[in-house]
Amino acid sequence: MNASKIINFAAGPSKIPEKVLERANKEFLNYNGTGHSVMELSHRSADFSQIINNAETLLRELMHIPNNYHVIFLQGGGSGQFSAIPLNLMQKDKTANYIVTGTWSAKAAKEAEKYGKVHKVVPKVEKHTGVPCTSTWISNPDASYLYYCDNETIHGIEFPFVPEANGAPLVCDMSSNFLSRPVDVSKYGVIFAGAQKNMGCAGVTVVIVRDDLLGHPMKECPSILDYKLNIGSNSLYNTPPTYSIYIMGLVLEWVKEQGGIGMMAENAKVKSSLIYDTIRASNGFYVCPIEKEFQSRMNVPFRIGSEEGSESLEKQFVTESGTLGMKQLKGHRSVGGIRVSCYNAIHIEEVEILVNFMREFHLRNQHMVEH
Repeated sequence: MNASKIINFAAGPSKIPEKVLERANKEFLNYNGTGHSVMELSHRSADFSQIINNAETLLRELMHIPNNYHVIFLQGGGSGQFSAIPLNLMQKDKTANYIVTGTWSAKAAKEAEKYGKVHKVVPKVEKHTGVPCTSTWISNPDASYLYYCDNETIHGIEFPFVPEANGAPLVCDMSSNFLSRPVDVSKYGVIFAGAQKNMGCAGVTVVIVRDDLLGHPMKECPSILDYKLNIGSNSLYNTPPTYSIYIMGLVLEWVKEQGGIGMMAENAKVKSSLIYDTIRASNGFYVCPIEKEFQSRMNVPFRIGSEEGSESLEKQFVTESGTLGMKQLKGHRSVGGIRVSCYNAIHIEEVEILVNFMREFHLRNQHMVEH
């Protein structure tokens, strides 16, 4: 099959815009007339300084990041930030509030328990299907911060609102919906996101942190995770993931050329609606387990045949769609089923190809499902 016909619906690392890959390919052996690949450039060279500064400038412009916020480019992924957040923000003898709505916020809370007391704000549930009603939330008023994950990649749960932190700094993992809708950065203390979903290739993690939260890390905090130290060295405390930052800069240029984050949000709504509408029109053949209000625009999970899913039909769906060039549609091993990830680089036309296949697959196999 021609590689150009492949549609990558992976949850991450995920599709990168074609224009970005074409430019990276063109510059791979000789970046900007230097005779070097970007991967060979010294992180302290003038050429790389231009790359990293341009990436920060574009990010600030696209997200309207206020001047009292710093941008850091780190390694370790979102999982590294699960430790960095409490190590930098959790005050001695205090606790932190965590809203657990899926796998990644649960992992973050568990990691934070190594460094202090974690108070879980929402009631524990057997199965994550949305965000529990705010009337059921119980916060610790003395908490150092309130933490949540804006979009749970595995379960397909996305917050349609910004939680109220009641005066505490609000910390958000936006790894899987970063740059997909406008964000009022001033409402947050810290925002972080891994690059491998909406910003490029794996390797770099962006952290946006408010100035007043710096300079109070735990004594146990490793230097490599100390926000103030990394800001002071312009993200060059150690050798940064230079190529990942380069690719991220190209992706940010692409987002700007496409019309900015507002256009990304419009496209995300169209793409996710195409899939959810197809699911709802299938008379129960396709079932999305997530409450409508909290259905993610980025990651759409569904079962085939029933709420529990038919293993044979789902395996057939993945095989047949893969033959047609639609890849990485198998759901996460912890929840099963099918998962469609529609990050910024996925075209509306590519989603239309998928939903046309979904409708055709439904018609051919509906006789196998009893209602």
